[in-house]
Amino acid sequence: MKNVGILGLGHYLPQRRLTNADLEKIVDTSDDWIFTRTGIRERRLAGKEEKTSDLAIKAALEALKNAQIKAEDLDLIIVTTISPDSNFPSVACLVQKAIHAKKATAFDISAACSGFLFGVTTAKQFLQNGMYKNALVIAAEKITNLIDWNDRTTCVLFGDGAGACVLGPGNGDHAIISDYLHAQGQFGGLMSVQADEGEPLDKESNMLRKPYVVMQGKELFKIAVNSMAEAVEIAVEKAGLKLADIDCVVPHQANDRIISAVAKKLNLAKDKIFINIDKYGNMSAASIAVALYEAVEQKRIQKGHHVVLVTFGAGLVSAANVVRW
Repeated sequence: MKNVGILGLGHYLPQRRLTNADLEKIVDTSDDWIFTRTGIRERRLAGKEEKTSDLAIKAALEALKNAQIKAEDLDLIIVTTISPDSNFPSVACLVQKAIHAKKATAFDISAACSGFLFGVTTAKQFLQNGMYKNALVIAAEKITNLIDWNDRTTCVLFGDGAGACVLGPGNGDHAIISDYLHAQGQFGGLMSVQADEGEPLDKESNMLRKPYVVMQGKELFKIAVNSMAEAVEIAVEKAGLKLADIDCVVPHQANDRIISAVAKKLNLAKDKIFINIDKYGNMSAASIAVALYEAVEQKRIQKGHHVVLVTFGAGLVSAANVVRW
């Protein structure tokens, strides 16, 4: 099988910042309450006119520039999102049109917070079997459109953003060396998007609330910790490595307490784990993509490092990749 590596990274973060102090004016909460329980101090909010596809396009263009690949040479575009502009056309097709990637096939993946790694692993298969030579994987979310701003247990957690990577031929020294994907649909009800139901022909149904996120945080915590720890262990073993060989772990940025519990369960030093949740909150699929970008930018990840990417999300689904940088 052909080796596949990450050739370039990109990201985009909306300009507007929503701090914990701002949230104190919206719901009954406090900066101390939020930070102590989540590790979040602020998050980004997309503008009213900004769509998920706008965030995706900007992240994509930076990734292509850093990979030194022209859009017209792209073979495949995958966008991972749970907050598309609309049910159709797909965000991937909107990106394809915007960047003029005329020969690329394009489609979306829905795997919530695990979306980016599901997208990377899916794209990798197309490249390994020789169907395509390169791929652009984008994780983009305007998840704040799905938030009930009266619910203080969820509205403090989420933010908007996008991250992207270009995949192409790797080599023995620079490649994605193992993958792990898992689903536990029996727990799907612990985190979901709900909406009022209505009869399409009922003239009285024009006051329905838009869909919003509902979650059972306490129940999710233990499953998230166990699933992420297990994903790391399996992916590392599949790579033929030991945990001691790992130089950096980039986890999904859902909650600092979850990340700390995963580190403890794996007996990993916290300084091996990259964390930026304090600045952006949980950006769903985009969280791990942006965290990877910043870990490389800050030189926490360097050439020759063994890196674990690990995530957990609604579905319930989890995933991990081991990358030799």
